[in-house]
Amino acid sequence: MSLKHFHIVFLAFAILCDAGFWLWMHFLPEDASRSGAIVLKPYAGLLCLLLLGYGVWYLVKKMRTIIV
Repeated sequence: MSLKHFHIVFLAFAILCDAGFWLWMHFLPEDASRSGAIVLKPYAGLLCLLLLGYGVWYLVKKMRTIIV
């Protein structure tokens, strides 16, 4: 597996983990507040959107300029 493919896989894994973390805080706020993680909810949502934007940018713009 090349480095660019690893980058795509790692990015997809990061998006899934962050989205799962946000969904856990959204649908189970009692558990999240008990663990003290509820304050991270807006940051997790924002990070997920930023990672999605970066993923689209990487696939559309950056992948065209990378040497195979």
